Amino acid sequence: MIEVKDLYKSFGDAHILKGISTSFEKGKTSLVIGQSGSGKTVFIKCLLGLFPYEKGCISYDGQIFSELSENQKRDLRAKIGMVFQGSALFDSMTIAENVMFPLRMFTTMSKSEMEDRADFVLKRVNLADAHNKMPSEASGGMQKRAAIARAIVNNPKYLFCDEPNSGLDPKTAIVIDNLIQEITDEYNITTVINSHDMNSVMEIGEKIVFLKDGVKAWEGTNKTIFKTDNQVVTDFVYSSNLFKKVRQMYIEERQ
Repeated sequence: MIEVKDLYKSFGDAHILKGISTSFEKGKTSLVIGQSGSGKTVFIKCLLGLFPYEKGCISYDGQIFSELSENQKRDLRAKIGMVFQGSALFDSMTIAENVMFPLRMFTTMSKSEMEDRADFVLKRVNLADAHNKMPSEASGGMQKRAAIARAIVNNPKYLFCDEPNSGLDPKTAIVIDNLIQEITDEYNITTVINSHDMNSVMEIGEKIVFLKDGVKAWEGTNKTIFKTDNQVVTDFVYSSNLFKKVRQMYIEERQ
């Protein structure tokens, strides 16, 4: 579990995070959503230790991040998998080499052991025949699956995904959502996803944290978000005609 208590973050005079408290449970897919400028990207980077924060506490299974030594932080980072927006694969490496990259950084595996582990996770994400492809030879969906394989190759306890469906068509986005949820369930990972995709909210939002102007404005699940009367949430959720229709159907069912 990841626990966040009273988190504040500023850049100069700009106050970005204003006292956020929440938690993310093991074995669940949790989504952080909100409009551009809501603070969700800064929030995720604070969780990852990429940004220092002025006040508050972040703990990983009881370990308070700010109290860890550099060696302890390195050990913790070895337990974190990250899927970047746009996949962020290394252009000069094959897909298999990309997947093995965290193993080279954080383990003492032999080359054959790394190859076996990469083969295993590539099969898990349905890329069994993509080992020797370069990223430029792979579709957007394949690149995203390769990025997920790289993120889980080191058996992480925590998985972070930054806009994993960015740039994907709706059908492929659903495949990626389902894959992330399946992996979360299989390996009992604490998964946190930064997203603005309401389809992802509906598909895999076991917990949802809604940020607005650096404040946690609401939290709940994909089963409760369509029932809330919180105005800032409904303004965000029902900004599209599709979800306005979903809302209307729900209202009519209650009548």
